Amino acid sequence: MIGGPIGPEEARRGALQAIWTFPSVVASAFMLAWGAEAAQFYVSQGLALAILAWLQVMPEFAVEAVIAWNRDIPLMTANFTGALRLLTGLGWPMIWVVSALARRSRGEADVWRPIALDEEHAAQVVGLIPPLLYWGWIIAKGTLGLADAGVLIALYVAFLMLVNRIPPRAHEELGDVAAAARAVIGLDTPRRWIAIAALFVVGGLLLFAAARPFLVSMIGLATVLGISQFVFVQWVAPFLSELPEFVTTTYWARGRGKGGMALMNMASSNINQWTMLAAMLPIVYSISLGHVAAVPIGGHRDELILTLLQGTLGMILLANLDFAAHEALGLLVLFLIQFFVPHWRAPISVVYAVWLGIEVISAVWRPGRLRAFAVFPRLWRRGAAAAA
Repeated sequence: MIGGPIGPEEARRGALQAIWTFPSVVASAFMLAWGAEAAQFYVSQGLALAILAWLQVMPEFAVEAVIAWNRDIPLMTANFTGALRLLTGLGWPMIWVVSALARRSRGEADVWRPIALDEEHAAQVVGLIPPLLYWGWIIAKGTLGLADAGVLIALYVAFLMLVNRIPPRAHEELGDVAAAARAVIGLDTPRRWIAIAALFVVGGLLLFAAARPFLVSMIGLATVLGISQFVFVQWVAPFLSELPEFVTTTYWARGRGKGGMALMNMASSNINQWTMLAAMLPIVYSISLGHVAAVPIGGHRDELILTLLQGTLGMILLANLDFAAHEALGLLVLFLIQFFVPHWRAPISVVYAVWLGIEVISAVWRPGRLRAFAVFPRLWRRGAAAAA
């Protein structure tokens, strides 16, 4: 379906692979989550989540690489925008819902309270701004070339340098960590680092080994169920390729005080895909053509603008360092409308733009609305002092 149509028998054989590929992807997601949980006490949480996001998005990179190699611009754009809109429009609200249900199951009083972000999470919120701004320029000119790829890669490297400056988490917070990660932290220094590396490496290798068979099995299932190619590429394939993130963030969202970490896992994936995933497209596209060429995306400007507006709104909603129930509900409703009524892209874009404008203007009488931008300089200075 992504690499070309498949027959009924091949589809059935592929679907059977789900018996082992789905559990493998879930197992790899847990291993990576435990590795990141343990690593945040020895490197910055932001860097641990950035590494985690890199490993988690490997299936999405694989899907986009195949489409870029086939030079199918409509499907390339559909998958790229679908994955990003899925993270913000479904993933972020899902984290709030899971977190609220977990609070209710624990008998906590204020089930509807926002998910609170830590001050260090201002780095991911602010880190979304440069790629979003640069993508405004890419959309305006209508092409995604190798020079753009260079800029996007540089922006991602700068983001990694930024989050690396943030000090590790305090060990007093160990009580909030899962038993598996806590067991790793309890090891002596050499064995601890070996265990953390093993969780990342084995989890990453397991995900790498299962990624293609997993997608093949899901393509087989989609074919058997009669799902159209465009629907599969824009929505089903992104959801399946983002499954490791959904598993990890659901696991964290259920934990006490871990909703912010779950949101930042998704935000790190957003940054990765706006930069590194996008940078890969003109590179693979040019190699496939046999000469340097820019990807012509001007014909899909409406879809890209919709995705950019949603991403910018999401960033602004997190800029006060919490994520409220009405914000989660609003993002989810707008996502579901565009999912079920795709031709409403223009009206939904207007709604995103109006909501974004209201949030920015409201900073005049709501000083905390853009709190992340006030916190970020302090975070930078604290990181510089820790590095000195």
